[in-house]
Amino acid sequence: MNKKNKVIVAATQMSCSWEINENLAKAKKIINDAAAKGANIILLQELFQTPYFCIEYDEKIFRLAKEFENNEIINEMSEIAKKLNVVLPISFFEKDNNAYFNSIAIINSDGKILGKYRKSHIPDGAGYLEKYYFNPGDTGFKVWETNYGKIGVGICWDQWFPEAARIMALKGADILFYPTAIGDEIMSEYDSSSAWQRVMQGHAAANIIPVVASNRIGSESVKGQTNGFYGKSFICDRTGKILVEASKDKQEIIISEINIEEDHLFRRNWGLFRDRRVDLYKELLTLDGKIKD
Repeated sequence: MNKKNKVIVAATQMSCSWEINENLAKAKKIINDAAAKGANIILLQELFQTPYFCIEYDEKIFRLAKEFENNEIINEMSEIAKKLNVVLPISFFEKDNNAYFNSIAIINSDGKILGKYRKSHIPDGAGYLEKYYFNPGDTGFKVWETNYGKIGVGICWDQWFPEAARIMALKGADILFYPTAIGDEIMSEYDSSSAWQRVMQGHAAANIIPVVASNRIGSESVKGQTNGFYGKSFICDRTGKILVEASKDKQEIIISEINIEEDHLFRRNWGLFRDRRVDLYKELLTLDGKIKD
C-alpha cells in the first residue's frame, strides 16, 4: 500500500433522472472534475445510476439490478479509477440469485476491485420503502485498505446507527464515507437535514475519525409519487466540525484535505479506545436492553 499521510477527499451531489446513460455521464464527469481538483478519494451518492426508486412500489424496478461479478458499470469505473489514480466507492443495485441488495463496490486507485459492502440497515417508511426492494445486508461492516488509507463505508440509513461507525473505527478505518439519498419526510413537515448532519458529526467526534457524506438533489418521481432531496453533502474533521458543505439544490463537488497521521496520533492520545469497557456493553446485543439469565 502506498498510503499517504495527507489525503484529499471529495463529496459530490447531483440530480438524477430516468435517463440512466445521462446519469452515468454526469457521474463520470463529476469524478473527472473532482480528480482535476486533486481529490484522491471521490464519493458519489447512493444509487446514483437512477432516481431513488424506493419512494414507491414498482416491480419493474427489479430489472435494473445487476450482479456484482462482471458488472459493466463497476468495470467501467475501475478503468476510470486506474486512469485518474483515485479511489472510488461505487453504489449499485445488486442481484445475487433470488436476493437483492443495496450495495457498494470499493475500487482502489490501481483499478482493483477490493470487494463490496451490502447495506445493513434497511428502512421502511413513506418515501423510503427499501424493504420492498432490498434484503438486509449480510457482509457485516467492513474496512478496506486502499492506496490512500483505510476506509469504512456505510450506506444512508446506516449513518444513523452509532454501532456501525464504532465497528468500522474498531477495524481501523481512517475515514468514514456515507453515500446517501435523503430528503423530504412525506408524512411529516419535519426537516431532517440538520439532524442528518449532526448524527454523523457525532460519529466523527465519538470515534475521532473524519466523515464524508454525499447526498442527492432535486425532485424525483416513481409511479406518481414525488420526493425531493436536500443535498447538503459535507465533510467534517475528527472533532465533528464541518470543514466544507454543499448547497441544498446545486450540483457540486466539495473537497478537503485529511491528515491521517495527525488524526491517528490524536485518537491515540485522547484515550477513547483505551478506556472502553467492553465487559459492560452486553445490552447492546439485545433488542430490549435486557440480558437474559
